Amino acid sequence: MAPSAPRDSLFNERIVWTGHPQAITTPPVFRAAAIVLFISAAISTSFSFVLSLALSASPAASLLFAAWCTALGLLCLQLPRIWLSKVRYIVTEHHVISQRGPFRRTIERRAISFARIFWNPKAAGIGDIDLVRAVPTGALRRRLMLRLSGVSCPDRVWAIIRGEEKVAPLGHGERPLAQRMDAGERVVWSAQPRSNLRAYLPHGPREWALIAISAFLFLAFGRMLWSAIPALEKIHRAGLAANSVAFLALVFGIATTLLLVASVGAFLLYDTVIRPGRLVRETRYLITDKRVLIQRGLEELHLDRSRIVDVIDAPAGEGVRNVFLVLDGPRARALAASGAFGETERGPNLRPVFESVVDAEGVAKILRTPSLPRAA
Repeated sequence: MAPSAPRDSLFNERIVWTGHPQAITTPPVFRAAAIVLFISAAISTSFSFVLSLALSASPAASLLFAAWCTALGLLCLQLPRIWLSKVRYIVTEHHVISQRGPFRRTIERRAISFARIFWNPKAAGIGDIDLVRAVPTGALRRRLMLRLSGVSCPDRVWAIIRGEEKVAPLGHGERPLAQRMDAGERVVWSAQPRSNLRAYLPHGPREWALIAISAFLFLAFGRMLWSAIPALEKIHRAGLAANSVAFLALVFGIATTLLLVASVGAFLLYDTVIRPGRLVRETRYLITDKRVLIQRGLEELHLDRSRIVDVIDAPAGEGVRNVFLVLDGPRARALAASGAFGETERGPNLRPVFESVVDAEGVAKILRTPSLPRAA
């Protein structure tokens, strides 16, 4: 007698796939926090030289703060890697599970609204998968997301989750989506968003708030620079030699602080205004007889057409329109913050939205036509 298939201990369901992170990297947010902390440690260390050599004061507090920043920066770099090194991913008959020891996060396969794939630019064939369930619209809107980090062949894993592993080819993030579709799947519509000036303008209160923070940081940079130069001249005239270790440490600390403030302000400005506009040129929309696919650089969005229950379009200026996809799922109808009810917020990741398209009427007509039956 053949041995029975392994079963999950939580749901007692047959396991159809297991995996673990193949490439473990620190998330960008933690890397950015670590950089800021390391720079702060360098600034604090430089000021400790000033305290000790120029003022004959104890540098203990400054060195202690530098040590704390360094330790916290190392923790930001290593803690996510340590956590992911023991994570195991499990796909059962009805659930997707992320497990590390006694800690589990789960999502129902049939409740997943769409998936996002982020290909790793440094490791071919490896990437992250975001499994997103959006429920519902209105005041009770919330979102459940489960991330599978660093998995090998993420598009293949997604095919297993959606029950199409028998027809889905192995893909690679550098290849266009049109070359990585399921066997027998065909493209019925494709387009790119029209790039215009509006893409470089802030959208929603979040981006306006970031612009305000960026402006404040640039003003702070100007004010600090305006005060720092006369202060250094006064310190030099007071007797601190320009070639002394204490003076050089003071200049280094002030210059590094100014650089940090200006860099954070420039990054917020770039990430809020310039980057979204540039990404428009890298975006491509595809509608097949089964799915809606969006590709932008190394990021992809995969959405089964059977999840779409309505299409809403709104003018976006210059003769183009935004097309918002209203999604449906078990016990919930959701919009995934796509903007069809007046939201103008845009996040850093792809959403089920076709932005700045010319043929909005044609898109709506295609998507309101029933798609092929979804696999069980």
